[in-house]
Amino acid sequence: MFRVLALLLLLLSAAPAWPGAWLREKDAAFTAASVTAFKDRGGSYDYKTALYAEFGYRPNLTIGVDFEQSRDFYGHALLFARVPVADFNKWGRFAAEFGAGAHHKQLDAWAMYKLTLSYGKGFQTGWGNGWVAVDTALEIRTHDAVYRKLDITAGLSSDRLLNPLIQVETAYTSGHSLFWRARPSVMIRARDKGPTWVLGLERNDARNDTGLKIALWEEF
Repeated sequence: MFRVLALLLLLLSAAPAWPGAWLREKDAAFTAASVTAFKDRGGSYDYKTALYAEFGYRPNLTIGVDFEQSRDFYGHALLFARVPVADFNKWGRFAAEFGAGAHHKQLDAWAMYKLTLSYGKGFQTGWGNGWVAVDTALEIRTHDAVYRKLDITAGLSSDRLLNPLIQVETAYTSGHSLFWRARPSVMIRARDKGPTWVLGLERNDARNDTGLKIALWEEF
């Protein structure tokens, strides 16, 4: 009933492998499948699915794909490349990501471009290593609009079975009110090198109900 495969975040000991300021090591890969589900008043489910994959093509170049599809036949497909910008050691790091692809509404499709500047920093807490990521993006959807986005993600990475995670996403386009989405979650990771599950909730400004999310991450 609560079928959801969502979000992708992977933590590596002291530093997260969350896409953004961190790049993949050469020849290392990461995949995630996702679904976000809401229960409508009529008893049916509204959902969104996603598939994400990234690969360390070179030490300073990570490439990947990002697919998303909603129940009502809206979605996008994006190819991207991420490169480092600056590394300030304990003060954090910056990376830039360039993406190109298409977004669609039912059978009609148009070009889509995305430019992202990301900042990430690890820190120490009494409950284990933590990290925070801030992503600012300009998303150009031809035949639609230009979106300005700001996302913030923070979590803990320890050897515990459970670790907390919080995500806040915002988007703005001219002539519309600010869109926001909040996702408090818990990461469930086996002690050996196996897949990581994420179970959480989602609230956004477009709905009065709360969605359920489950995520599965895998690295190779």
